[in-house]
Amino acid sequence: MITWATYPFVRYTSALIGGIVTYLYWGDAWPDIWPYAALFALLAVPLLWWAARQSRPAYADLVGVGTLLLLVVLGAAITQRSIAARRADHLFRYGTRIEAYKAVVDEATVVRAKTFATTIDVEQVRVAGRWHSATGKVRISLPRDSGVAEPRYGQIWLIRGHPDPSKPPLNPGEFDYRRYLEYRQVYHQQYVHPDQYHILGVAPNNVFIAIGMRSSAVLDGVFRHYIREQREYAIASALVLGKQDEVDHETKQAYTATGTTHIMAVSGLQVGLLFTAMTWLLQRLFGRARNFHRWGPLLGLAVIWSYAVLTGLSASVMRATVMFTLITFGQMSERQTNIFNTLACAAFLLLLWNPFYLTDVGFQLSFLAVLSIVYLQPKIVAWLNVKAWFGARRRPWQPRPLQWWWRANGWLWDFVWQATALSLAAQVATCSLSLYYFHQFPLSFLFANLIAVPISTIAVYVGLVLLLAWGLTTAVATLLPAAVGAVLDWLPRAIAWLFEWMVWCFNSVIFWISSTFDSWVIREIHVSALQTALIFGLIGTFLVWTGTKRLAWMRWLTVLAACYGGSRVLEARQVAKEEEFIVYSIPRRSAIGFWQGAAAEFITPDSIPLNETERTYRLLPGIIQRQARRTRYCPGWLGCTVPVRRLADADSANEKLWQKPGPVVLAQWRGLRLGFVSNSISSATQPTPLDVLVLRRNARVKPETIAAVFGPRVRVVFDSSCKIWYVARLDSALKANGLRTWDVTERGAFRLRPGNPDHESDRIGQQGALAASGRALDDAAAASGEQISPPAANLR
Repeated sequence: MITWATYPFVRYTSALIGGIVTYLYWGDAWPDIWPYAALFALLAVPLLWWAARQSRPAYADLVGVGTLLLLVVLGAAITQRSIAARRADHLFRYGTRIEAYKAVVDEATVVRAKTFATTIDVEQVRVAGRWHSATGKVRISLPRDSGVAEPRYGQIWLIRGHPDPSKPPLNPGEFDYRRYLEYRQVYHQQYVHPDQYHILGVAPNNVFIAIGMRSSAVLDGVFRHYIREQREYAIASALVLGKQDEVDHETKQAYTATGTTHIMAVSGLQVGLLFTAMTWLLQRLFGRARNFHRWGPLLGLAVIWSYAVLTGLSASVMRATVMFTLITFGQMSERQTNIFNTLACAAFLLLLWNPFYLTDVGFQLSFLAVLSIVYLQPKIVAWLNVKAWFGARRRPWQPRPLQWWWRANGWLWDFVWQATALSLAAQVATCSLSLYYFHQFPLSFLFANLIAVPISTIAVYVGLVLLLAWGLTTAVATLLPAAVGAVLDWLPRAIAWLFEWMVWCFNSVIFWISSTFDSWVIREIHVSALQTALIFGLIGTFLVWTGTKRLAWMRWLTVLAACYGGSRVLEARQVAKEEEFIVYSIPRRSAIGFWQGAAAEFITPDSIPLNETERTYRLLPGIIQRQARRTRYCPGWLGCTVPVRRLADADSANEKLWQKPGPVVLAQWRGLRLGFVSNSISSATQPTPLDVLVLRRNARVKPETIAAVFGPRVRVVFDSSCKIWYVARLDSALKANGLRTWDVTERGAFRLRPGNPDHESDRIGQQGALAASGRALDDAAAASGEQISPPAANLR
């Protein structure tokens, strides 16, 4: 059994996480709870202190339960206090009345193929000609043109116009980028044109981060200078500095398919390697110096904290850095430390600093992987005693080379078994999260990590040595003539050659494994949040049963397995009954879908097939969400299973017309009457009542003609091939004539279920409509001076 007294922070952190999760799921409509939390603490602390002084066991239980309840309240309170949108001077207060605003670049720039993306922190806004103090962050995008410089951390920008609230997902199952930004306290987005902003100066919010980013750019330039091949340079920079902007899509796919993406991101592995190397180096150089046991560990901590700042303070790096800090201080104070307690304490401190770390995928995977490795790896290793097996085959009478051969094999295969146990242990805890977030599971992870982790470990050390050698030669070259500096440059060049060769080998192995074991990746798996929790429960219950061998835990394991199986059956039954017509929102494209249970047919009316990127990011999430087993893609109407016919316009044969009306494509599906227009129609077209009319490619139509030909109750949908100016002009005219409209570019995919043509089932679009109405309410509230909350803020 677990002795909880040995792991106090495990209990405290669990309670704190419980409070954070409670608020994230159910706290949207709560009032300000901080005063109530403070009052509860003032009343509870004296009571708990009095109970702790009593000698009865019941009072000890009261102290434990009261402390945990207090931490639950604390978790909910700090989560609410951390939501920037609740502040009275947040951008939501001003809505669309903002004429201009001043902000500071507050994040490293993400370099994309056509844009720069970064986050800016707003300081002031101008409304009705007057400047007001304001808070809030905006995710901005800039065109990556020749005349546009990459944004730098700390730049002060003056931007004309107003930011818009982040949009919800536009298609079923699509990645919720709005929620992703909300968890980082960013509620607005804006595409900024080059003539729309002006740089006023530089004043970074955090000097240490500014220094770290500049230093990171300089070190990245070292890799760019010495490593010739683009792919090897990109992996080298990602491996040592955590910069993944230059990693191409093909490489990312190969690493994802082999379960080795964690190597491309700077995480606890790099921090641990650096800390180990620094500890060893300082011990060798200054181990006999006076008071080394006091200042030596502090110097090592200074190095890894500097490295954490240098690599961007990601959640996984922060976890490792805080853990090593706690372990170091524990050793300096000569106190015994427990790894589980240290891990929980690190999580506790990080969540107190920022409770939204809990929503970070890297934070979740990092802590779970370490927890699983610490607990499970020794148990898995104990299954086989590799060294003993090889050692038992050594005999005193054997020749010495043969004895060395047995000993070397024992060392080698013990290392392989240790690495295998580590990889298996890490996957046990993280597999369910991988399924939930990434919808796939690579079965080749074991083989790939056996090769990737040792090579990447050595490569990290070589990369750090390269940076050190460059720094030393650069410092020496500044004191000597240029010719001497050119001679000294051979050292970093030689190390860079070795580093590039190792990265090339590393890449080659990953690509080989990815292509050879491509069929070993289980793809397009969908598990809900409830099913993910059930999988965690199954794994945890099984581990407890293996440790205790009590039958009661096997009963719970059976119950959880039945619940998981039942949830899958209910989900499949629900999907089987769903039928839906969808007009997708894909920039500059026309795409529709006919869903019947787990089968779907996608049609592009413009006869141009969707590319791989459009399928992956626009259609595939919905396919995974519905667990579709049969999907069909049709470029154009030819070959589709949906019955269609063309309705010719009577004026199409009129030779006097310069622009002749085109035919209307009519489709009949599950009782829905659908029409598609991409040209023009006239009142001479045969009247045909429709439920939905899809306008494509800026079709030249008149509201009165639509009502006369297709009926006054037809729903008009603008697909993504229509221009913004066209929709804006025609939408108001259609509404003035009593017609209902839907713009998939602005409101998201249009979704309609057969049997109820007057009601669309588009939750995504409804969220967009709620956001639009919320903005109007915000403007009215701001005009009256009332404090408001973000519209339709979904923080789950």
